[in-house]
Amino acid sequence: MHGIVKVFPGVRALDGVDLDVRAGEVHCLLGQNGAGKSTLIKVLAGAHQPDEGEIRWQGEQIRLTTPMAAMKNGIATIYQELDLVDGLTVAENIYLGHEMASAGFARRGETQKAAAALLSRLGHPEISPRREVGALSAAGKQIVSMARALSHDVKLIIMDEPSAVLDQEEVARLFKVIRDLTAEGVAVVYISHRLEEIRQIGDRVTVLKDGRTVATGLAARDTPTRELTRRMTGRDIEYVFPPRQSRDGDGSVVLAVRDLSAGKEFSGVDFEVRAGEIVGLAGLVGSGRSEILETIYGARKASSGSVSVDGRTLRNGSVRAAVGAGVGLCPEERKSQGLLLDEAIYRNVSLATIGRFARGGFLNRGDEKRAATEHIKSLDVRPADVERAVRTLSGGNQQKVVLARWLLRECRVLLLDEPTRGVDVGARSEIYALVRRLADEGVAVVLVSSEVPEVLGLADRVLVLRDGVVVHTGPADDIDEHRVLDLVMEGSAA
Repeated sequence: MHGIVKVFPGVRALDGVDLDVRAGEVHCLLGQNGAGKSTLIKVLAGAHQPDEGEIRWQGEQIRLTTPMAAMKNGIATIYQELDLVDGLTVAENIYLGHEMASAGFARRGETQKAAAALLSRLGHPEISPRREVGALSAAGKQIVSMARALSHDVKLIIMDEPSAVLDQEEVARLFKVIRDLTAEGVAVVYISHRLEEIRQIGDRVTVLKDGRTVATGLAARDTPTRELTRRMTGRDIEYVFPPRQSRDGDGSVVLAVRDLSAGKEFSGVDFEVRAGEIVGLAGLVGSGRSEILETIYGARKASSGSVSVDGRTLRNGSVRAAVGAGVGLCPEERKSQGLLLDEAIYRNVSLATIGRFARGGFLNRGDEKRAATEHIKSLDVRPADVERAVRTLSGGNQQKVVLARWLLRECRVLLLDEPTRGVDVGARSEIYALVRRLADEGVAVVLVSSEVPEVLGLADRVLVLRDGVVVHTGPADDIDEHRVLDLVMEGSAA
């Protein structure tokens, strides 16, 4: 790709980007949210048409006018925000658009057998090809999306944050598949904000900043982390995690979770969060972390136990009661669970506080926009246009919009589920600083993250979960990453 330019109304998303990818290599694409990575891969995938520049494929100049045109050339894309159809089975999703059929009838048996082979290749034979995709976890859906890409005769696979919802074991399986593919001559464009992954799996690196190529051909394993972050952000990031404030443990109990259980998801969970404290939940995908947050928030009904805020027990399974008591949730799947994508930024920010802007049955949009503007500026949401549709923002800026909603609400308890998923290194440090500032102002924070260093670096106290049971509770300073991994793998009570 040479000199690629893409302009949207009011935004020059790509401003002369260059990218070259070799057969059999893993080429890592880095950049902050809003740097142009997603736009670039959509151009390569045929979803966007460049306004200037050229694409040469195997030595020939081509025009990829549609995603199908890209697929016919052997270019497959696995997007960060998965584009699966929940109402169809796993097998039907994998072969959607190139179904196995004879005389107009689908060959279901053959389709299911082929789908099962692809799932086994990815190390997940337990996922049934007959199962409805909507019933799978986020990690399961990611595996199905990968299987769909592999169902084509691919020469280049674009992977946009493929490990974001995978646990450590699943990431290891993913890397094995990538190495097998590159050994066969398949090229991989790999996008990730986890710099340690770039070193493990990458060969070369291209860095984008503000829609331009600022570095290309860097050696993934030899380029220092500081150099990569400097290229991405234009500055050195010395400290990722803000310093913890010394606490005497006398803060009032804001959130009390007592012997909480929810079916087979988790059981007997018991903890408190005091004003100004951050409590982290660590564990593998499927250990019950997200389900605990959803139950506290009222989106999932508890089978036993209770949740209290400031001494008042919340009504079981009532989001209204939780929000009314000052509980806010930033969900794992921000696009499907946390945002109205086609609505403006200001409306997404005001959702939890919309009654505040009503006058005589009508919304005062001026007040609504002014309140939203104050918070998106404080969070450095880019572009800072409150009338812009949330769908057009990068992942990191969308996450900031969800956080702005609860800043406006002035919540007492903030539940954060994968708050930095798909967020670049610069925006991560900003989110960490914001979370710590909220805690210092007296908010009780519960944090869930698949990245153990993130939990240990940001939280004051940590709960380690395995199979829905808490196996360790203690100060974050008293446990390291290796011990956490030992606990979640062996599950011994501590």
